[in-house]
This record gives sequence, structure tokens and C-alpha cells, in this order.
Amino acid sequence: MQSPSKISSASASPTTPAVCRLQGWADLPEGLLQSIIPLLGSFLEVLAFAGTCRSWRSAFSSYPSKSTFCTLFPPLLVRPHIRVHARRLPSRSDDGHKLRTCQVLDLANLGTALRCQIPEDTFEMLRFAGSSYGQLICGGGRNCVVVDVFTGARVLPPQLPFRFSGDTYFYSGMLTAPLASHDAHLLVCAAPKQGSTQHSLLDWPLGSDSWSELRLNDSRIEQIVEFKGQFIALDYEYRLHTLSLAPQLGLQEISTVWWDDMDACPYLRPWLVVCGDMLLIVDHYISLLFDGAPVNYEAYRLDMSTVPAVWVKVEKLENYVLFIGSDVRSPAFSCISPGRWGRRNNCLYYAYYDVPWILHGLGDEADAVWDPDNDPDIEFKRNWYTQLQPFWVYPSMFYADADGE
Repeated sequence: MQSPSKISSASASPTTPAVCRLQGWADLPEGLLQSIIPLLGSFLEVLAFAGTCRSWRSAFSSYPSKSTFCTLFPPLLVRPHIRVHARRLPSRSDDGHKLRTCQVLDLANLGTALRCQIPEDTFEMLRFAGSSYGQLICGGGRNCVVVDVFTGARVLPPQLPFRFSGDTYFYSGMLTAPLASHDAHLLVCAAPKQGSTQHSLLDWPLGSDSWSELRLNDSRIEQIVEFKGQFIALDYEYRLHTLSLAPQLGLQEISTVWWDDMDACPYLRPWLVVCGDMLLIVDHYISLLFDGAPVNYEAYRLDMSTVPAVWVKVEKLENYVLFIGSDVRSPAFSCISPGRWGRRNNCLYYAYYDVPWILHGLGDEADAVWDPDNDPDIEFKRNWYTQLQPFWVYPSMFYADADGE
């Protein structure tokens, strides 16, 4: 991108249109700038555009379709355990919290070094609950905190409604909308301690002074996704529910039939991901073959045109690719047209601790995609970790609307 030096005005005349009399890049009209935004090809190009000057950032902030970047660009991979040196970055946040500078990878630009800064207390004192709309959701005891992954801005909800809770355990957490939205809610599923049979789904409408609580008894919610205007929750036994926020917090089970008419989920620890107009459930099974991929991933889409709803096998994801982390609480993403940034489709990127990711082919392409140099002892069963694991994320700037800037 060119520098914001002044444009030559030698050919300007009293009858020349106003756009030709502009004195510099900062003077370009907002409409023209916003016509450029859909042509940006990567997160780095978006960052360069928004960082050019105040007027360009304003044009980006008021652009109404920023969330489309979340399907066109791959998510960024945050590796919290990899510390990087950043001499020019502050060591503490504006509110005095010590910051850890972590490695960030962009699949579309692996040659460019990216970083984010996460408060140290996220690692030392708090437990990971989830990630949503570019925010980390963490908690400890009766406290919960929402932290922007890249800006470090913090939101502090009221204390959790647990009477005795020195060791709250978080099973899932998500935001229903960006923080700037007037109707955003923070949802967490938690228990007073790990192993407790008292699980609760908690709802905090942002800006309010209290939580709503739905007791779940011996069940718990492991994942919540938004699909076609509805919130779909997956519980510990892998049953689906619709989640309602008003007039009160509630769950309504969706009657489903698994493939081959099975009445229970045959997978070890499946996860949901919205992929285009499909709601998928994905997991792996161990291959018994000595050659090729040691695990095979398969995807099934939910067909809600029948009652009960049916999971239907997806033979190929066509022009899509999936992203998943090793922690059950980290969200999954899908992205269309990976060829735009030099990658193949019908694949799954599994974020890992020792290496940035392991690439898997889905379905029949498992063996063709598998790299025989991968560590044969890697396990792919997702779990709840005490230490923050690598996770995929889109920056909050992709979700903020004009009013939220």
C-alpha cells in the first residue's frame, strides 16, 4: 500500500470534480475507501488498511459487512505457551495488569510475525472457559472476566451466583453477540468445583447487575453455537437443545436420530461447527490400518426437515476447510475457498501444543493428506485442560459495528 503522501494536484482546475482536488490519501471519500475493503485478501491487508490513518480506520469501522472476513480468511492461531520478545510493546495493560506477549500465526501469511498480549493472571489465576467474538472468557472462584485477545480490554461481570465456590470449574463459555451489541449475553456452564454434580448454565446480559441461573443437575452444556438465528447447545451426552434467553433462560431438547438409526452418539467426543448453511458434528475414529492416517475424521450435517431430525453423512466438504483446537471449550471455525491463501479444501486443521497444527483430510482423503512425518504418538481426543491451549480466533475488529467503535 502506498504511503499517505500528498497526491499531485497539478492537473486540478476550478471545474475539476472534488475527488481530483484531494490533497492526500486521508482525504479519499468514505464510499471509495469502502469499495476497496471487499478486495482485501488477508488479515494483514485489513490491518494495513485500518492502520493507514484515522479516516481509513473510520471507513473500515463503519463498513457494514466486516463479519464476512470470518468466512473468507482463515482464523488466527494464538499459541499462548510460546512467548515472543516485543521490545516496543508495553509490559502492562492500561489498568496495570502484567501482559504476556504470545505468538500468533496467520495461515495466509506465515512469513509475517504476529503477536498478541494476554494478561498474565489469565494463565496464573484464572481458568479458561471459552473464546467468542475475539474475546477470551476466563474465571476463578466467583469471578469471571472477558478479555479482548488483541487489545487486552477487559469486561468484569458481577460475581457468579455460587454460594461457596473457591474452585469454580468452567465447562463452556460464549458470547451471544459482540460486546458492543446492545443485546449481548455472556453464557457460561460451570460447577462450584470439578467433579461436582451441581452444574449450572449462567446468563449475564451485558451491562446488568446479576446472572440468571438454570440448574442442570447431573448434565452440563459443552458447546453452544448460533445457527440460522437459533442457539443450539450440545450437552455432555451429546444431545442437542435449542437455547432461549427470553422470557427466561431455558433449554428444549431437539429429538434426533444418529446415523444407522443409532439412538446414542457413537463418537468419543464430537464437536459442532457451522459450515456455510450446514450445522456439522465432527469427530474422529482410530484407524486399524498400519499405513496412512492413524485417525479418520468424518462430518455429519443435521437435517431438521424431518421429525426427529437426522444426522446425514457429508461425503466431502467441497470448498470448505475446518479449524479446531485441542481444548473442548475452544470454538471451531469453517472457512470457504482456502485456495485463496494457498491451501487445499476438505481438510481440518487441528491446533496442537508441540507443533502449530496437524493437517487432516476428511473422509476418503485422510490418507492422501496425512503427513507420514507427523509424530505417531499424537492424541486427538479433545479434553478440558488446566493450561490454556493454542486456539483459533478472529479479531474483535471483524465483529464490531460502527456504533461499537
